[in-house]
Amino acid sequence: MSRSTENFSNTNGIHGSTPNQGQAPKTSKIELDVPKLHSLPSEQQNLYLLTFTLGLEKQVFSLSHDEICLQQPHITKQLLQIVQLVAPVPTRVIRNSLGKCWSYMLEHGDRKPLYESINQLLGIISAGKNEKELHSRHAAVYCLGEVYKAAGDSAITLSEVSCSSLLRLVKLAQNHVGLRAAIYRALEKSVGSVQGSLDEGTAREIWKTARTAASGDKAALVQANACRCLERLISSTSHFGAAHDFEALKTTIWKTCDSPSAIPRRAAASCLAAMLVKGYSDSAVSILKAKPKKSKKSGKNQSAPLDDADDGPSRPESPATKRSVVKLELTFAAILAQLSSYYVRSSTSNRARAAITHCYVQVLQRLDHSVVRASYGQLVEHLFSELLSNSSISYDRYRLLLTRKYVQKILTNCVSSQILAESGRLSAAKTLINDVLKNYPQAVKETAEPSKQVLVGALTALASLIESLGSVFSSLGDACQDALVQVLRHPSYTVQISAAYCLRAFVLACPQHLIHCASICMNNATRELAHLSTGRQSHRRCVGFANGLAAVLSVSPLQPLYGSLEISSRALSIATELLKSSGRSELRVSSTQVQVAWILIGGLMSMGPDFVKIHVSQLLLLWRNALPKPLTKENTAQRDLAELSYLTHVRECALGSILSFLESNQRLVTLDVSIRIAALLQNTTDFLETVPVRRKDEDASTRIIPSLQLADLIVMVRRRVLQCYTQLMNFGPASGADTLGDSKLLNLAVALFADPMYAPSSLESSIANSTANFESIWDIADNGGFGITGLVHGQNIRALPGEETTVDSNDRRSADNCLEDIDGTLMTPIRGAREHDSVHIHIHEGVRMQQLPDPPATESPKVQEFVLEQLTTHLLAGTLQRTPGRRAAVTVNTAMALLGALKVAAGETRAESGDLKHPAVEKTLEALLRTFAIDPDQHVRHIGYEGLGRLCNTSGNAFTTNEVNLLIDLIVSNRDPNARAGYAMALGSIHSNVGGMAAGLHLRKIHGVLLSLCGDPHPVVHCCAIAALSQVAESSGLAFSGYVSSTLGLLAQAWSSDTHNEESASLGTSNTEIERPTPLVVARAINSMINVLGPDLQDNSKARELIVSLVNQFDRDESLIVQAEGLRCWEHMNLYDPGHVSLEVYVKLLQKDLSSSDGLTCAIAADGLYNLARRNVQLVFQVAGEGFEEQIWLTLNDQPDLDGIRNLVETWLSQTSLTDAPQWILRIQQVLTKCIAKQTEMVPQSAKAAAEPELQDEEVAGFATNETKEKGAAVAPEPSQELLQWQVRVFALQCLSNFVAIVGKDLDLDSESIAGQVLQSKVGDVIRMAFHASTSSVVELRVGGLKLINQILKIFGSTPDPDFSEALLLEQYQAQVSSALTPAFNSDSSPELASAAVNVCATFIATGMVTDIDRMGRILKLLVGALDSINATESQETAVGDLRGLSPNAQTMVRMAVLSAWAELQIARADHGYLDKVLEPHVGKLLPLWMSSLQEFARLRFEPDISNHSGPPGSDESLEAVYAALNRQTLLKFYQDAWLGLVNAIASLIEQDPQMVFDALDGKGTASQVNGSGPRTNINYRDAPVAFFMVLFGIVIEALVTRPGDDESRDILKILSALKRILLPSVAGNAIFQDSVFAETLEIFDRLALTEGLAVQTVLVDIAKTLCITHPSAGGENTATDLTEDVDQLFALAKIIMLVMTNALPNIAEAKAAPRDTLADDAVALIRSGFEALVDISTIFPTIIKTDLYASILHIFSTVLRTPACQASVVAQVLPIFRRFVLKISTDGPRSHSSTIAPQVTTCLQQLLAILGIAQRREHESSLVCARNTLLAISVLLSTAPDALGADEPLVFAALEATLDCLQDLGLAKVAAGCLRSLLLTSPKKATDEAVARCLFPRLIVFVLDLDDPDPEDSRALIASALTGFVALYADEAEKAAAAMSLVLPALLRSAKGGGRKTYRDTAARIVELAT
Repeated sequence: MSRSTENFSNTNGIHGSTPNQGQAPKTSKIELDVPKLHSLPSEQQNLYLLTFTLGLEKQVFSLSHDEICLQQPHITKQLLQIVQLVAPVPTRVIRNSLGKCWSYMLEHGDRKPLYESINQLLGIISAGKNEKELHSRHAAVYCLGEVYKAAGDSAITLSEVSCSSLLRLVKLAQNHVGLRAAIYRALEKSVGSVQGSLDEGTAREIWKTARTAASGDKAALVQANACRCLERLISSTSHFGAAHDFEALKTTIWKTCDSPSAIPRRAAASCLAAMLVKGYSDSAVSILKAKPKKSKKSGKNQSAPLDDADDGPSRPESPATKRSVVKLELTFAAILAQLSSYYVRSSTSNRARAAITHCYVQVLQRLDHSVVRASYGQLVEHLFSELLSNSSISYDRYRLLLTRKYVQKILTNCVSSQILAESGRLSAAKTLINDVLKNYPQAVKETAEPSKQVLVGALTALASLIESLGSVFSSLGDACQDALVQVLRHPSYTVQISAAYCLRAFVLACPQHLIHCASICMNNATRELAHLSTGRQSHRRCVGFANGLAAVLSVSPLQPLYGSLEISSRALSIATELLKSSGRSELRVSSTQVQVAWILIGGLMSMGPDFVKIHVSQLLLLWRNALPKPLTKENTAQRDLAELSYLTHVRECALGSILSFLESNQRLVTLDVSIRIAALLQNTTDFLETVPVRRKDEDASTRIIPSLQLADLIVMVRRRVLQCYTQLMNFGPASGADTLGDSKLLNLAVALFADPMYAPSSLESSIANSTANFESIWDIADNGGFGITGLVHGQNIRALPGEETTVDSNDRRSADNCLEDIDGTLMTPIRGAREHDSVHIHIHEGVRMQQLPDPPATESPKVQEFVLEQLTTHLLAGTLQRTPGRRAAVTVNTAMALLGALKVAAGETRAESGDLKHPAVEKTLEALLRTFAIDPDQHVRHIGYEGLGRLCNTSGNAFTTNEVNLLIDLIVSNRDPNARAGYAMALGSIHSNVGGMAAGLHLRKIHGVLLSLCGDPHPVVHCCAIAALSQVAESSGLAFSGYVSSTLGLLAQAWSSDTHNEESASLGTSNTEIERPTPLVVARAINSMINVLGPDLQDNSKARELIVSLVNQFDRDESLIVQAEGLRCWEHMNLYDPGHVSLEVYVKLLQKDLSSSDGLTCAIAADGLYNLARRNVQLVFQVAGEGFEEQIWLTLNDQPDLDGIRNLVETWLSQTSLTDAPQWILRIQQVLTKCIAKQTEMVPQSAKAAAEPELQDEEVAGFATNETKEKGAAVAPEPSQELLQWQVRVFALQCLSNFVAIVGKDLDLDSESIAGQVLQSKVGDVIRMAFHASTSSVVELRVGGLKLINQILKIFGSTPDPDFSEALLLEQYQAQVSSALTPAFNSDSSPELASAAVNVCATFIATGMVTDIDRMGRILKLLVGALDSINATESQETAVGDLRGLSPNAQTMVRMAVLSAWAELQIARADHGYLDKVLEPHVGKLLPLWMSSLQEFARLRFEPDISNHSGPPGSDESLEAVYAALNRQTLLKFYQDAWLGLVNAIASLIEQDPQMVFDALDGKGTASQVNGSGPRTNINYRDAPVAFFMVLFGIVIEALVTRPGDDESRDILKILSALKRILLPSVAGNAIFQDSVFAETLEIFDRLALTEGLAVQTVLVDIAKTLCITHPSAGGENTATDLTEDVDQLFALAKIIMLVMTNALPNIAEAKAAPRDTLADDAVALIRSGFEALVDISTIFPTIIKTDLYASILHIFSTVLRTPACQASVVAQVLPIFRRFVLKISTDGPRSHSSTIAPQVTTCLQQLLAILGIAQRREHESSLVCARNTLLAISVLLSTAPDALGADEPLVFAALEATLDCLQDLGLAKVAAGCLRSLLLTSPKKATDEAVARCLFPRLIVFVLDLDDPDPEDSRALIASALTGFVALYADEAEKAAAAMSLVLPALLRSAKGGGRKTYRDTAARIVELAT
């Protein structure tokens, strides 16, 4: 359906940011200048007319209602003028535009001109019989249809005339396909508008004409439109509800269903579905049970068909003669019977069967969904019994597999995905189990045993339901398990394989049944093996159970928590024993034993290399015994058929296990193994050559397997050999390719796919192979296709191993649309099935058809040339000329083989790249590929030109140049359309494969040729040319920008030309365009042009306008694929040029397409919305408006795996979680409780029980039922309502968890976070959602709910309640949390759930909500019980609550969860004293368990290959020890998540009581002693580290060296903190200082210091400081001669600190480095910590080293002091440390070092004076603060280091002078006065202090007396106080005191006299001080 024009009513599509941008004034009238039009060259007239029409449309859409009414007559006149143009004729684009204009005017304007417009159009339609005017009539017909579609309900009276005129035109349009199609489309629109008001006679005329066209017209488009017209008559009128109408319609539809085109077939199916749905009645008895046979007595009058009786002219009849009309009434069963009756006919074609399948889907989709849900059992019984089990279907293999595929599509893609919701699927699964599977074997006489085909269909449907339901299916687990095990007994191999596949899907979804299913299969197989000789079909059952066991075992690596090593080991033992004992049994028994053994071994191979590697030698021996070197051909010929069959059968089974080994154990395929396997394959090939060819039928008694002859077994062995060779080539070592080259592989492969001598598989194939009957290889439906490869499926070529899969640009379809796939099944003559190769059940999840091996490209040139010559000979063989079917198959096979070889040579696959660069090889390849490229078969052409492109890529520039020139010459000289199309695509493929750079030389020539071909009238040629042009543009990139303008003009012409679309007048063109639509390739080419221009679109307005006009046309096209390509174009336009794309219209368009039924369109729309949301998600939602959010969730509910929607929601959450916190909580709550359409089916009782778990808690009795009454709670769903799918709810819960995590991080950064406050206020709603999730029936939801509760507890566990400050916030939710935990510890729980619940228990206790140990109740009891279970030596398994019987891996998971929970409690113990009572009784148990877990983690982490076994295990070794490597990766994850907590717990215990820890872990005391009641032993840990230190240290260091991204839980800061705690001397001893350990540690520290943040660097400084202080050489006296090797380690540690300081302050190391303007708080703390660490470690170095270190520290201080960013906060924190440092170096050092310290102090003082001088210039805003800090630093230096500064040092006096000068400096005076006071009052005074006092005292007296000197900050008072204090210093020395007083007292008095009364008080105070 085309898009509505509503989205474009205000703008010309999406282009433009405002509605009227670039538009003409609305009042202006535009007119078509016809003379000017005709004066233009003919090639420009179309473009001029197209431009005018689009402009007219643009203006019409911009008019308001009043303006339309005003201009409507003028616009109508212009429209009619265009319609009547003779030259240029209106093309499709112009017709569409005219119709849109008329439609818009009638919808938004006045309808008064309606009648006039219709009459004018009818006049054009009925004007004579001149065929030259058909183009005008075509336009008039289309416009009439649009007029009726828009306003037909207002022109009912003219409907009869209109329809009659259209019907009369049909005869005149017999030679114009587009016009005929337009007539029926217009009739459809007219009928849809008039509906029931249509006259019955007119309706009957339309009915008759449309039926004739639908069944008899050769044009696919006409057939499709005629069927749509019929469908409209059925659905919109009441005239065709009779039974005879239905019979007449069926006759027509069955004929239409045989159309070779899918379009009319779908239209016919839709029409028939409409009739069937219209006649549906749920209570009526069907009147059409079966079509009666014609009576033999029928006369001539009865020979006319029934439908013709009602097709005559409608005329009045006598009431007496009028027969009664029987109304059509059909029950659901009758509807299905109508479809199946024709489907199962032998004469029905496969095309018709595809159409009937479409009809099935349409009927089910259109019926009320409740009807389908209620009739599901009836539906499956019909499909299985009437279709699959019908003899006409089951006898033909291809027909059977095709029907099986269609049934699967109906049940899976239609019913299950689109109709049934979650509970409906459960009910459907229950129906299949109880009503079908459990009836085998027959248990009740009244119920028949289901047939083989019924069982296969039921098993396939059940497997699909299980895959979609996931863990929800567990409610039916027991019933399903019993049913599947019973079906495995079925004698049919097909049923067994289907049951095994279903069993695999079941165990994968419900892994808790894995061990039980495996045990049952193994026991049954063992029991049946014992009865092989009894003749009760035990051999068939054995094979069935073996396949079931192999399928179950293959799930073990995917579900490692539920596997069993015991079962796997036992299966291997059984297989080995069977192989050993098979030689002693009878031939048939032995064959079964061998088959069972190799099946089991094949299943075990999927366990992976960690399981298989210890058995490789044993397997090689077994394979060698099964695949020995063959005897001579004469010897083999003497053997009877039974023995030959047995030998062949044994080889096939053994090769199957080798294939499994190669698929799943690529790591084990070493050079030696590959050579051995290659030798075995060579032995098998030799054996095949010795087997005699027997053409006659074999006696069934001589067969080993009754259904397989010797020839069949040989084919199977040959297939296995080729499969194994393929795997060796792809996954084996590169050096092993030479070994394969010596084999007969190539001869075997070529003989298989290219041998002209091929026997058809059936009589039908033999008939089809005759030249007269052969049409196409793709239409052969014998499931053999004359040996055609399965790699080619239409235009799609299956990717080779390792090849990147890309969507083919030539056939990009809607992969998610089941209707597309139904027609796609007809594109290959062979169908796949699981029973074709049972090995793939435990290798691949999906169905995989047999594949021919990838041909190698690594042979020598001679061998390559020989093979190519052989292929050429086969292709030209005379035998093939007489057998066209085999010739076509050999052509496809050879082409595909060569393409595969070229792919390998080009390095596109996993196999080693080969070399084809040899002139003879290249020449032969070129000739073959060029032949393929012009083949009449388009699929062969596709392979041929793809091969040519890769050949040029591998052969070099010279070859490419010659090939391009040759292809261009061939295009010019060759007129064959297939050749021109193939050569054109070859040019595009060459340019695409060679690349834009290498092919740039040929771009101009290629572009010119392709441009000319785009105008070719033949549809195949111009379609391929445009596609090739698109390839060239995409591969050229910017180099193509010069050709964009010409290319765009040509594409516009191609889009608008009637010869380039399906509405062409020519029949051949129209039908070809239907299959290969040119508009689609034009849309893709336009997208390529957009990508070529890129951001240049913003400047290239001309190209942009044309592109926008075309893309707007794409949006309105009727083809969904073209619309999807239009979306891609808009997406790229918005990416490159968002300014010219209207966001509002674009978003609305994406919204509309998001609800599309087409999967491709929906996915593109979702991606487009996601890309928009990445910029501004709020703007997108604002533009989208209300309802968009609900649309998102409903779309996700329909397609849970749609990545675009998931990404959109995640982006939305990340951008708005903090700003829209309340909305997000409400949003998730609504999603989790949102209900969709009601369901009426009965939900299984088991499902209900699972959905409503027993809470077993009276505390929360009212929580689940009364919660909806609380404020903000959503309404609980009614029983008849259905929640969203569980996948959507799991995703929503994950979003809520992410939201809580984001808010939690924000709370850590800002305690007043608004989002945090919102979450706190809504915490009850969050807990309620988590509670519901944790008690649901879905395991994923339950785990997610518990994790969410854990998050909430960690964030708000210690938060007080805002309403009751004495209580905690979460105290009120204790009951809910406790009850949410209860189901997790039930017996039906899972290890994941139990582990999550254990974590919640620990968090709950650690938060402090309950501090009384007696009130912790069952939560603490569960933890204690789990700990006791782990600690008990006699216990063989870990149990938590009632959960028992876990696998070893699951036990480890639960064990680590329990230990991690106790570790969390120990870590929280430091903050919560009540935890002492919780932990004290159990510390003695916990410490050894923690330590043993860490040791096990270290063993797993540090030993890459745990298993030391290179051969079979010993008899005395446990399975866990033998297969330790198997579970390594699984167990590592559990330990990885827990180890850091365990280390921190042990470290915290060490800090509390180290001796107790050492005793416990070193085994020095008993448990009672560990708990504190026994004596303690003194151990000297300084000499040797504690036993466990190296374990802890190794784990921590290994975690630090892990590359970022390797472990998402990696937290450097936490790891370093743990390392800091275990580096205590009492723990580490001297082990850390060992050379190798220390060097590696320091290397890690260096890297962290350079790459990590400030917080990590701060911890590094603390660790380096601790290591320095605790260094062994740090304790003694260090003299100048004490230099030892340990000093290097001290230097390295000091270097770490210096490196960190340099990172914080770059100008420390580089004087020219630009300092930072500001420093964060973390940086300030880091600088202070680093400086303090340097000062602390400075004393431990030898004296000769200290000098340099002291100088460094003084330099750092000077740098800090001069750095502007440090003035505000850093200097204040560093000054006390600087004072301590100066005091230490001036007093602690020996006298001998004074000569080295004094110069350093003097230099430092000199630097300080320089800094002061610069700061006093006030050149920086921080200069004043810098000067103050410098004055303080000078004061500190002078007062604390007087010994280092001599009394006669000039710098001292310079510093005093500088300080005195600052007394008169505004801003520094008070600081200077304070510094002078501290210097003057220093006591006791040394020589330097006395000199300072002597210098300062007189100067200060003068300063006090000289009142004329400036005193900006009134500092004289402070100086006076200092002088007074100075006098007091000499109170004990009367003479000195008197002298000082004699100077100070007069100075004070004179100062008071000069200062006035304001100074009296201070002066008096000073005098009193002197007096006292």
